[in-house]
Amino acid sequence: MNVAVAKTGNGRAVSDLFASAEGRLPGSPSVIAVRREAFETCERLGLPHRRIEEWKYTDLRALVGEVLPLAAAPDATALKRAADAVKAHAIAGARKLVLVDGVFAPDLSDVKALASEASFKTLRETLEKDSGLLRTAAIDAVIALNAAMATDGVVLDIADGTQLSAPIQIIHIAVASSASAFTRSQVAVGKGARATIIESFVAAGAKAYQVNDAVILSVGDNADIAHIRLMDDSPDAVNITSQFVTVGANTKLNFFNMTTGAAVSRLQGFITLAGEGSELSVNGVNLLQKTEHGDTTLVVDHAVPNCVSREVFRAVIDDRAHSVFQGRIIVRPDAQKTDGKMMIRALLLSDEAEADNKPELEIFADDVSCGHGATAGALDDSLLFYLKARGLPEKQAQALLIQAFVGEAIEQIADDDLREHVIGIAERWLERRQ
Repeated sequence: MNVAVAKTGNGRAVSDLFASAEGRLPGSPSVIAVRREAFETCERLGLPHRRIEEWKYTDLRALVGEVLPLAAAPDATALKRAADAVKAHAIAGARKLVLVDGVFAPDLSDVKALASEASFKTLRETLEKDSGLLRTAAIDAVIALNAAMATDGVVLDIADGTQLSAPIQIIHIAVASSASAFTRSQVAVGKGARATIIESFVAAGAKAYQVNDAVILSVGDNADIAHIRLMDDSPDAVNITSQFVTVGANTKLNFFNMTTGAAVSRLQGFITLAGEGSELSVNGVNLLQKTEHGDTTLVVDHAVPNCVSREVFRAVIDDRAHSVFQGRIIVRPDAQKTDGKMMIRALLLSDEAEADNKPELEIFADDVSCGHGATAGALDDSLLFYLKARGLPEKQAQALLIQAFVGEAIEQIADDDLREHVIGIAERWLERRQ
């Protein structure tokens, strides 16, 4: 997603790239007008770089070479490869909604099974009548580019009082190499509803691809929602995801993110607690190796009184990898009795590993309880010695300590099966180190 203001790395004008894709992008004439406006915003802002404070640790101009062409619509061969990936990555019992190279794949999805509990449309269908989903505030060029280029996504509406009998898993599968996919999804959760939403990003043999995803999540009053995001892209991929979340009153939202792939990844989340009495739990784990760069940037906005937020993040960084966590808690003037805490810990497994942790508080109220902390360090030599003295090889001893280190974040996943699934992903990452 390297959108230089004038040219991409091989000299093509970005405007030409947009023009070539415009005929394939869904939407009515009014939607196309919104797309053009978003693209003009993207060109005006330019690609985020280190002189922009929110992007100082993730300079896309330096990290990403060029905007790749939009992936072609998947053919029968691509869909067959995607079907194999679904079998490998689908969570048992979950209802699947599958996107292949940014295009919804109905034959790989469980639309009929979902119909009795949630309303579903594709973004492509929605944009034939309404441009509203593309009008999310363009906070940076990456978000504006997503609005300009989004080809498909899922639009879910979970009605008031609904209790989903099974999780919904949105699976993003990359099949085409050296191509880009732009997706945008919306999930609206009604009052008193209970649901678990899982997002998975995986590759089916694709190399050097780019993903630009956006998710708009609104949660009604008295709801209870778990949102799990698992990012396991190809080691040479780029994945930039932007999430916009609004939480109603007396609601519980438990969000978890795990990153175990991609050469460059960034999850940027903007969460607004808009109703009193709500509880927000945001947890995550970055498992990075080689030269991978993983960035998690979150803004939690306490806009009303009497809300609680907790953020727990763990990063394990090996080789020459680089982990970034930027977390900001904002407490508005009327948000008295806010309780907000944030803790970030990074574990460095090599002398060349790098962690940048930047927790921030912006407090404009006087009756609050807020705090943050950040640490970075190596494995405890005394604990390693203890385990090795009892016959464990060094890598296995390290694996036990790493599992304990990331456990606090993973344990926040309430569903036993999902938690075991995530633990399995972490264990496979550890096995690759041995």
